This record gives sequence, structure tokens and C-alpha cells, in this order.
Amino acid sequence: MILVTGATGTVGTEVVRILAERGEPVRAMARDPRRVRLPVPVVRGDFDDRDSLDDALAGTGAVLLLSAPGPWIERHDLAMLDAMRSHGVSRVVKLSAIGTGESAGFRVGDWHLPGERALRAGPAAWTILRPSSFATNTLRWAAAIRAEQPVANLTGNGVQGVIDPRDVAEVAVAALTGPEHAGMTYTLTGPELLSMPGQVAVLREVLGRPIEIVDVPPDVAKEQMIAAGQDPEFAEAATHGQRRIAEGGNARLTPDVATVLGRAARTYANWAHDHRAAFA
Repeated sequence: MILVTGATGTVGTEVVRILAERGEPVRAMARDPRRVRLPVPVVRGDFDDRDSLDDALAGTGAVLLLSAPGPWIERHDLAMLDAMRSHGVSRVVKLSAIGTGESAGFRVGDWHLPGERALRAGPAAWTILRPSSFATNTLRWAAAIRAEQPVANLTGNGVQGVIDPRDVAEVAVAALTGPEHAGMTYTLTGPELLSMPGQVAVLREVLGRPIEIVDVPPDVAKEQMIAAGQDPEFAEAATHGQRRIAEGGNARLTPDVATVLGRAARTYANWAHDHRAAFA
């Protein structure tokens, strides 16, 4: 039995779908199963409620470990890993972030690093996935594009290996169902480096319509996130990450998707074409 945490998120939902279609025994974990519609059993699980984790893990042999981005990731990871040890879970795939442990002061990496270290020190076979920026992040632009308003550019001309989350999900499924990925850390990127203006250029071509861009200073973006109700620590980490991208700190491509899946990673244009209705 495979337990998928974060099952209502971008990657988790796709992992559940793929496993279900393949006939793998799988259950999804959610804080409120009554609000979730997935093609598999959904069990209650809250990272801050040990009894619920024990119930969710009963009879489980493998776990996809992921949590929503934020400073709580360390607490969530360690709580789940402790519960998994009690249940003898034999395989764990953790969704981390590109650059984790590779440079000091990278906030998102700092959130993931304790969990990565605990996973490596534990008894279960492990695989760590460190994806680059998701193509789905650009869905945040959809409302502005539909309203024919400028899209906010928070990262200047900084480029990154934007990845389709469907590729992340397929790699996760491979690691959950095959022993050859044990002990591996995969940095997952798309096949090309793209800036934010480069992504907008792709959307212009796919949608056949003009899209304007307006540069927004990082500090202004942080204030806007906090005003919109974001956790201040999350907003600070997001701003730090945006500066890092703008300065070239995420200009990195790897062949890891192709190594695992035996095919090239999907391009941003592939993703944009498949999701063009969201911007229409």
C-alpha cells in the first residue's frame, strides 16, 4: 500500500491519478477527507496529530512525503518520519526543492534540509526529488491575462529550468514502485532555461494574443503577499527566492527526468498548450 501525503496538491493529485490508473494499491491523506474527491480511498491525516498519522499509515509500505511550502515543512517531515519508523514503512520518496543543502541561506532549502537528513539516516529506502520551478506557477498570471492586464515580473531576466509537474509526478511514481531509485537524489528540471519574459513569450504564441509585463520590485511584492494574508516568513522566503532567480542562482538544467523516465522532459510550451484554456 502506497500512502500519498499532500494528495490534494499539484504533484500529489497527479501521483494518485497515475498510481490508480496503473492498479497500484494507493490511499490519499488529507486533513478533511470529506472535502476531497479522488479516485482512491482518502484517509484523514494531519502532520500535527500523531494519532491521525498512525491511522493513515496502518498497513502502508511506501509513502510519498510532501507538504505545502512553508516554514512548517521541517516539523511535518520529522513528525511523519517518526511515525513511519513506528510502522516499519520500507520506502519513502520525499519531494524537496532544487538547491537544498547546496548553498547557505536558501530559505526553502533550509525548510527541507532537516527532513532530507533525517530520511537519509533512517531505516527506509529513500529517494529525494528536488524539482525546479513548476510550470503551473504561471497559473497565477491567468486572471491578469484574462483581464488584459500586465503580468507582474518578480524575477527580472533570471532564467530557470521550469518543469512540468506531470514529469515530477511520473518520477515520483517510478521511485515509489521501483527499487532502482533507492538512495538517489534527483534534481528535476525542464529541458530549457527560461526567464519570466521568455515564458510570457511562449504564452503569447500559444494564446495568439498580446501580453504585457510590468516589473515589480521584490520588496513591493513581499508587502503585497503579506497584505493578501500570506505568512510573513513565507513571504520573506518567497522574496529571497525571487532575488536568487533574478541573480542567476537557479540557472540550472539536469538530465535526471530523462534518466528516470527514458524520455525528454516536457517543455514549457507543451504545458502551456495543454493548459491554454486556463488563460482564455
